[in-house]
Amino acid sequence: MTSPDLRHHGDVDAAPGLADFAVNVRVPHPPDWLRARLAAALDDLGRYPSRHAEERAREAVARRHGREPDEVLLLNGAAEGFALLPKLRPRRVAIVHPGFTEPEVAFRDAGIPVEHVLLDGDFRLRTVEADVDLTVIGNPTNPTSVLHARNDLKKLPGRLVVDEAFMDAVPGEPESLAHDEDVLVLRSLTKTWGLAGLRAGYFLGDPDTLQRLAHGRPHWPVGSLTLEAITACCEPAALEASHRFAQEAEEHAAYATQQLGDLVVVPPKAPFLLVRAPKGAREALRDKGIAVRRCDTFPGLDDTYLRVAIRPPEEFAVFVDALRVVMEEAQ
Repeated sequence: MTSPDLRHHGDVDAAPGLADFAVNVRVPHPPDWLRARLAAALDDLGRYPSRHAEERAREAVARRHGREPDEVLLLNGAAEGFALLPKLRPRRVAIVHPGFTEPEVAFRDAGIPVEHVLLDGDFRLRTVEADVDLTVIGNPTNPTSVLHARNDLKKLPGRLVVDEAFMDAVPGEPESLAHDEDVLVLRSLTKTWGLAGLRAGYFLGDPDTLQRLAHGRPHWPVGSLTLEAITACCEPAALEASHRFAQEAEEHAAYATQQLGDLVVVPPKAPFLLVRAPKGAREALRDKGIAVRRCDTFPGLDDTYLRVAIRPPEEFAVFVDALRVVMEEAQ
């Protein structure tokens, strides 16, 4: 039986009525041009998702990453990708923690042994020795916001699965392995484009592996609106906008780091940061109307850590002011 704490995510912390610094979605809703694309696709909901729409979406993803269409597996959200991984039937899996917990849930529920590779200090990769045939890691890693170097990732033992759900928030994506044929890369489109409620993601990998992952999925696994969203978000205009968003996010991260100072554990490379605060700070912030992500559900962290979504300076100032009051009260 999987520990229920591993299924805890930021949306649970972000209760209605609270200022949301718990969920990592960049915007509360899709931009107008994307909403228009999705609205125009509503008239097709009376028909089943078409092969043409699926091929169009796969081709858009392939062009975006310089891959072939048969190296793309479209997903009903990146979380579905984690649920498919046990189909690879690894003997034993290493999961780098602190990190997103859904991969561990999937493997443990499938009865596949999991070994933790726990990082500490600055949460950067060091030499990893593990008797495994598959390793899973996030890059940038959730919740530490660390961006690992490509070369360090390639040294991990066994087959490598990299969760790049937040890579499009890094200007230029310098450490991405999306072009590497030997790596299985998972991508999400929901964070940057405000699509968490729609579910849209994809795998990049070799065709044989993707066929194994796809085997046994239900017919029409990805809906028409998701196919349209994937196509739209991989087109040149969207990629240009995504790059601008990443540069803007980098500026917002610099502001957040400057405001919080020594409370920030490592300089953030994703649209969230890991903060060290006194015990009880999360509950105290909640009492003041602020929601942040608890971190004691991540292996390797305890309740003195908080994950905080980075927002524009005028919004982030609300969190900073509330945290200062909580820190003063704690003293």
